[in-house]
Order: sequence, then structure tokens, then C-alpha cells
Amino acid sequence: MADQSIVSALVLGLIEGLTEFLPVSSTAHVLLAGQFLGFHSPGNTFAVLIQLGAILAILLVYAHRLTSIALALPNSEKARHFVLTVLVAFLPAAVIGALAHGFIKSVLFETPMLICIMLIIGGIILLAVDKMKFQPKYHDVMDYPLSLAFKIGLFQCIAMIPGTSRSGATIVGSLLMGTDKRSAAEFSFFLAMPTMLGAFVLDLYKNRELISFDDGAVIAVGFIAAFVTAILVVRSLLDFVSSRGYAPFAYWRIVIGVVGLLGLLFWPSQDATAVAALAPAF
Repeated sequence: MADQSIVSALVLGLIEGLTEFLPVSSTAHVLLAGQFLGFHSPGNTFAVLIQLGAILAILLVYAHRLTSIALALPNSEKARHFVLTVLVAFLPAAVIGALAHGFIKSVLFETPMLICIMLIIGGIILLAVDKMKFQPKYHDVMDYPLSLAFKIGLFQCIAMIPGTSRSGATIVGSLLMGTDKRSAAEFSFFLAMPTMLGAFVLDLYKNRELISFDDGAVIAVGFIAAFVTAILVVRSLLDFVSSRGYAPFAYWRIVIGVVGLLGLLFWPSQDATAVAALAPAF
């Protein structure tokens, strides 16, 4: 694989890790970057495995917390309730993602213009919600009721439209339904674990006959870049949103959306199929 592909893999891995857990849509950033870089990964191998890097990053950061919850399950009603809330929130995306996988991948993810528009719309919504003066009722993710978790899960499904952002949709939904900003981001982290793992397994299964490891160096560069940067983001995001809110991410979405639209108008078009190959399942 040429040096240019290594550089492209590094850039895309950094973008995946930096944006996966931010409310800015990692899918939009990776797809648009792939559009302009002309990067193509046969069989989705690259996209699937750099996503695994981000999954492992959040599992590592939350390893102690997850272990504590797991050990408490036999004796703690609160621990069992929390696990159930995450599973209930995950259920809508699991069902819709499995049923609509083909349409999402073959239609929605091949429309860069839609991605840019959704970045802008999502940024405006996130900015408006961030400026609203709520009186939060829920401050601890361990205390979220099941009904709230299910509603957040429905909001997450909106992110199947590329450019929306999984974390952005869940955070906006959480804030509108009475959570504070810090716990909204934290619940988004926990919900990302089964959601991203489910997307990874589904993509791996759907493309099992096409998966190739011939470009091992390219995959390794993207995987490591996504893993390291995702760790840094997860470790710092909660403190950041507690003090700064979500407005910076809203403005970033709008800027990237506008730049993307301009780029699509003036940059030579790349193969849409190649771009779609970079997208996760949901």
C-alpha cells in the first residue's frame, strides 16, 4: 500500500477517534474525509477495524466502573437496574439497525450532500438546546428510569441518518427529558458500548466473505490512531461539557457542514461506493 494510503489511514483513524464520542457525527467526518481523500477499503475492513479501536478505548477507560457494576449485580438492585436501562435504550437501534442495514448503507451513506445538511441542522438544534435553561431532574446515570432510557434509545435511532451523530442525538434527547449535561454525556458513553459493538458485529457478519487483511499496515495505523485519540476524548469530555456545555461542538458541526457543502461543489467528485465503504452500520 502506498505511503499516501498510510497517511490517509492515519488521518481517518484520528478523525474516528476524535469524533466518535463527540456530538459532531464521526460518520459524517469520516465519510467526508474519505470523499475528499479518495480512500477506498475493499470489504469495509478498514472501517470495521478502526471502529473496533474506538470501542476498545471506551471499554478500557470505563474498565474499573464496568467491573464494579458487574461484581455488584448479584447483590445490588441499583446495578441491575442500570444494566437494564442501558439494554432498554439500546433495543430500538438494535432492531431498526438490523432491519434497515441495507438501506442505510446503500442509500443514506452514499449521499454526501445529505450528510452536510444534517451536520448543519444538527448543529443548530444542539446550539438551541444547549442555550435552553432546563431544571434537570436526573443527575446520576445509575438513577435513570427505564422509560427515560427507552426514549433516549429512540432519539439514538435518528442518528441512522448520517451526519446526525449518535452521541448528539442521545445527548439532545437526554437534555430535553430532564438530565443534566454531564450525565447526558456519560449515559451516551455507556449506550455507545452495546451500540457500537452491535454495529461492529453486524458489519463484520454482513461483510464476512469480503473481509481482507492484505493491507495490514494501513489497518494497524488507523486502528491505533482511533484507539489512542478516543481514549483522550473520553477521559476529558465530561469535564469539558460540565464547564463549557455543547455550544463549541454545535458551532463546529455548522462550520464543517458548510465547508463540506462548498467542498462538494468545487472538489472533484469521488466514487460514492468507495466513500460508503468507510461507514459503520449505524
